Amino acid sequence: MSEPSLETRDLTVRFGGHVAVDQVSCAFRAGELTAIVGPNGAGKTTYFNLISGQIAASAGRVLLGGADITTMTVSARTANGLGRAFQLTNLFPKLTVLENVRLVVQARRNRGFNIWTTAFSHHELIDEAQAVLQRVRLSHLAQQTVAALPHGDQRKLEVATLIAMKPKVFMFDEPTAGMSVDEAPVILDLIAEIKRDTTATVLLVEHKMDVIRSLADRIIVLHNGELVADGAPETVMSSAVVQEAYMGKELTDV
Repeated sequence: MSEPSLETRDLTVRFGGHVAVDQVSCAFRAGELTAIVGPNGAGKTTYFNLISGQIAASAGRVLLGGADITTMTVSARTANGLGRAFQLTNLFPKLTVLENVRLVVQARRNRGFNIWTTAFSHHELIDEAQAVLQRVRLSHLAQQTVAALPHGDQRKLEVATLIAMKPKVFMFDEPTAGMSVDEAPVILDLIAEIKRDTTATVLLVEHKMDVIRSLADRIIVLHNGELVADGAPETVMSSAVVQEAYMGKELTDV
């Protein structure tokens, strides 16, 4: 078995007397999409926040490619290959679609603003950004300001910025939240495309069981901050304790 690309060891966070994530140890590998499920308040997004650095751990460790990143800032984790898309879009609303992606490409290449930057290198950044937009079916909106985009297109743009980062680990937190039935398949197709890259590790927090069935190679279940199940989708979904205690009727109703 290959070495984990991402790993948490006894990862814990406490808010006062409440333990939101309780000693969660889990390893994730390249070429695998892991769905993280559980009831509301189970600790899924908090676990994501610990991994990506939005909140600090009370105990335990996060390792990326075997290196301890537990005390790294969010930006340092991003620079080391950890990419995350949020439940709510995290974009520059006054800039155009193209500018949002170009800035990510520029940041990844460590090119700050420089008046001596050649026109050719600037064109390189734009070309790469346009290629990403084409991949997410947003080329026709390249010059549109983000604030003017409908919610579904903003979600697609956030996936575009994540792709432009070229991370080793992709983290999606309810990527289809707030999207219409017509809009959601585009996002799911993009995640499926990313999954086909055997060098990529994908983590997905999602409530919709039909989405999980179509994408997941593995499911882990959190409940009250604890890891209570981990395995192949068919095994976890057929578990009586998961169906009855953790997922309610959702597993059998879809």
